[in-house]
Parts: sequence; structure tokens; C-alpha cells
Amino acid sequence: MFATVHALSRPLLRLGLIPQIAIGIACGILLATLSPASAESVSLLGQLFISALKAVAPILVFVLVAAAIAGHRQGQPTHIRSVLVLYVIGTLVAALVAVVASFAFPTTLALEMPEVSGNPPGSIVEILRDLLLNAVSNPVTALMEANFIAILAWAIGLGLMLRQASEATRTLLGDISEAVSNIVRIVIRFAPLGIFGLVAATLAESGLGALLDYGRLLAVIVGCMLFVALVTNPLIVYWQTRRNPYPLVFTCLRGSAITAFFTRSSAANIPVNLELCKRLKLDADTYAISIPLGATVNMAGAAITISVITLAAAHTLGISVDFPTALLLCVVSALAACGVSGVAGGSLLLIPMAASLFGISTEVAMQVVAIGFVISVVQDATETALNSSTDVLFTAAACRGEERRQA
Repeated sequence: MFATVHALSRPLLRLGLIPQIAIGIACGILLATLSPASAESVSLLGQLFISALKAVAPILVFVLVAAAIAGHRQGQPTHIRSVLVLYVIGTLVAALVAVVASFAFPTTLALEMPEVSGNPPGSIVEILRDLLLNAVSNPVTALMEANFIAILAWAIGLGLMLRQASEATRTLLGDISEAVSNIVRIVIRFAPLGIFGLVAATLAESGLGALLDYGRLLAVIVGCMLFVALVTNPLIVYWQTRRNPYPLVFTCLRGSAITAFFTRSSAANIPVNLELCKRLKLDADTYAISIPLGATVNMAGAAITISVITLAAAHTLGISVDFPTALLLCVVSALAACGVSGVAGGSLLLIPMAASLFGISTEVAMQVVAIGFVISVVQDATETALNSSTDVLFTAAACRGEERRQA
């Protein structure tokens, strides 16, 4: 029997990872449709996959960044500055798209939902303060809690100090980095099974019926994200590389967005993105820093979510908001999202702060957050897919743009 199973599985193993994931998605949908009870029982596969990615991501980021900086040769250029510029431009453009769509397709909400629990930040100053405090957290605690701001800070500091270390020490650090990377590759090989469990459990538990009441709001949010992914991001990449951007765009969507969509965790997708950057043969010194940094500060999806839902609340309450004010306030809130990127609920918990800037009370704003959680099965998944795949896309665009300018 084992020989038969092995013989049947051999053609599947010869397929690439993306076709295997597609098969996992199809099987998950089929199982959730035919047997919801069985679908819930396989949720353990998805939980194990996400837990494994989240467990390995902090130590991977720490050793990879430290090893990259320690082994960086003096005078060898990196492209971090260009990547950061693209992150900022991408977030601003996404906010602009969301505001334009909100004015073009005004949406109203049925604010009859019960209040939800949560501790939204009080102000942008408070968010920035927490961000600075997070950066100087205990390194052991940071690794345990996946505080990537502190992990980056400590890894950069350690890497800089080890640049003057002996060759043997730097070689050891590089070997540890490679060993952890190999563990990540093994975990990623189980992505088809993990995503099969995630899809089956999500559809069996939530279904799509709960989303129908908020179809227009969800359509505006997802439509904006698709427009950014397929129109504005390619334009930014073309501006940077002067090449047809779509082969790179679709490579990033296939290699990063699919897993990010189902894991709904930028942190869990860091190992996937690092592996994709390696396959794209990008500069290791650049992507070792830009990918974990992007998972924290590159918030195009958050800009869209905050802008659309907050302006929908304003429209529902009859609050008149002029276009420049809407754009400015939503961009400021979206840029502040990096301060709560590790908080459960993500960008949804920034909505009360953005709503307060329009004079909307906290009680009403938390009802709006409740609506956000209803549609989060699709909204949060799409937001994470856009954010995470854009990290790789802009890193690749910056690297190839610098290569073009130096050619």
C-alpha cells in the first residue's frame, strides 16, 4: 500500500510549489463544500503551518540580518534607501487610490452591530512613542514575542559590531544563517498541506454568507487593492526599472501573495518572501533588511482599509469631508500603521483614531471596527497579500533599477 501511495504522490512532488498550492486550495474548497465537519478537523494542518512559519521567522530575520551586515564588505553598495522610497511612494499612492474610490463609490454602513473589544491607539504621537520603546525591547523578549522592530534593531547593532570580528566568527554566523534558512525551506515545502487546512477550515467555519451584507464595502476595498496590485504598482516598477513590469509583478503575486492571503500574517510570510528574493537572485544584503522591514512599515493595504472604511463611516453619518483633508488624514493614519503592525486586528484598530480626526465618536468607530472584523476573512487576507507581495516587488524593482543605472 505504501508503495502505491508513493507511486501516486511522485507526479505531485515533481510539480512546482505553486501548482501544488493550487491543488491544495482546490481540495480545501471541495472538502469544505462536501463535508464541513471533516473540513474543520483538518484545520490542524493550517495551524501547524502558520505556527511553524511564525516560530522560525524571528530567529531567521535576526541571524540573516546580522550575518548580512557582519559579512558586508566595505564599499559594497546596498539599495535600502531606494526600497524605502518605493515603500513610501507605494503607500501614498494606495491612499490616493482609496480616497478617489471612496468619493467615486460612496458606501454607507448599517451601524447596528454590538461594540467590540480593543484598545485603539489614542494619537499618532502615542503610536510613535510605542514604536521607539519597541525598538529597545529586551532582545530575548523580542524574539519570543516576534517584535520585529526590536529584532531588526538588535540584529543591525550586532551585525555592525561583528564587522570587525574574526573571519571564523563571521563564517560561523553565516553558517547559522544558512542552517536556519534550510529549516525554512523545509517548512515552506509543507505549504500545500497547510493551505489546504486553512482553506477548508475557513470556508467551513465562516462561509461567504456573512460577507453578502457588506458586499459593496468589500468590493470597494478589494477593488482598490487589485487596482494597486495590477495598475499603480506596475507603473511604479516601470518608473524604476524601465522594463515591462508585469512578469515581475505576477512572479511576486504567485510566489508571495498566495501564501500571504491564506496565512493572513506578514510575519509568517517573511520566510516565504526571503526565499522568493533568493530565487529572483536579488542582492542579499538588501533583501535581508528590506523584507522584514517591509513587513512592518510597508502598509499600502492598511492605507486602503483605513481610508475606505473611515470615509464610509463619515458618509454614513453625513459628515462632509473635502478631498485634500480626507487624503491627508488617511495617509497620516496609514503611515502610523507600522506602530501597531503586530497587534491583533492590525489596521482595523487604527480606524477609531482616523475616525476621531473626522469628529466621529469612539462608540460609533468601534461599531465600524466590528463591521471590519465581519469582512476581515477577505479584507485582511487581501490586505496581507498586497502588503507582503509588494515587499518583494519593490525590493526587486530597487535592485534592478540600480543595476540599470549602473549599466
